[in-house]
Amino acid sequence: MPITLPANLPAYEVLEHEGVMVMADTRAARQDIRPLRIGLLNLMPKKIQTETQFARLIGATPLQIDLSLIRMSEHETRNTAAEHMAEFYRPFSEVKGERFDGLIITGAPIEHLDYADVTYWDELTEVFDWTQTHVHNTFGVCWGGMAMLWHFYGLPKHLLSAKAFGCFRHRNLAPASPYLRGFSDDVLIPVSRWTEMRQDEIDAVPGLRTLIASDQVGPCLVEDPAHRALMIFNHFEYDSTTLKEEYDRDIEAGRPINVPRNYYPDDDPAKLPLNRWRSHAHLLYGNWINEIYQTTPYDLEQIGQ
Repeated sequence: MPITLPANLPAYEVLEHEGVMVMADTRAARQDIRPLRIGLLNLMPKKIQTETQFARLIGATPLQIDLSLIRMSEHETRNTAAEHMAEFYRPFSEVKGERFDGLIITGAPIEHLDYADVTYWDELTEVFDWTQTHVHNTFGVCWGGMAMLWHFYGLPKHLLSAKAFGCFRHRNLAPASPYLRGFSDDVLIPVSRWTEMRQDEIDAVPGLRTLIASDQVGPCLVEDPAHRALMIFNHFEYDSTTLKEEYDRDIEAGRPINVPRNYYPDDDPAKLPLNRWRSHAHLLYGNWINEIYQTTPYDLEQIGQ
């Protein structure tokens, strides 16, 4: 079954060209099927790129997905056309009376800020609390996942002396987890962040379980059953060239930046990078969608009860 998107959303044409099953929302409305309602709270500056990345992953399952694009109510983006935001996104203030089977909260390039200094922090904490009554399962990504752990448990993020940047080997610590069905013992994952979560602090919280971790860049995927949530600090959703675009942007701006590790063939930025994480990305998000499907109430009004 396909993912349901507006036919004029840029991601629709991109994913259709890639062979991902997509269905126009007008056609989906005629089908007598209860699709899974998945929200994407998109905090990234490049909204179109990010929404396409996540739609690609959650649209590759056999289930029909109804994707809702959500933004913070008062925050104005400067990197995406206002027309796109007005046509495809709804502010959280308009959707908070609704219920969702799943919610993805993206990262944001604001790691250097204290959480309290983020302009939309108060509303974001409202989102976190709202997930406990209106969302069956939440997936926090990078800064979004770190922010959830800070809000629910007071676990701090720690600034790194140098940016964790590149593709790093990770260990599968929980092969029996339903979220890691089909995973290899050793997994390559793109990383791009200036902060980290520390394993000893996660281990000190009863109930939290690290599913994937790296000896080089620390914990990656954490399960929080008490809040029906996953937090991932790295970027399975990245396109093949996302790290290259970040690297080229920093070089052009004259910022100090290392060549992303283990990314380019022979670590040569003149060579085209190869995608070596795509299959595990689809596995993780497919497993997440499947777990939601297996456990969510059929009656949306019962979600969060």
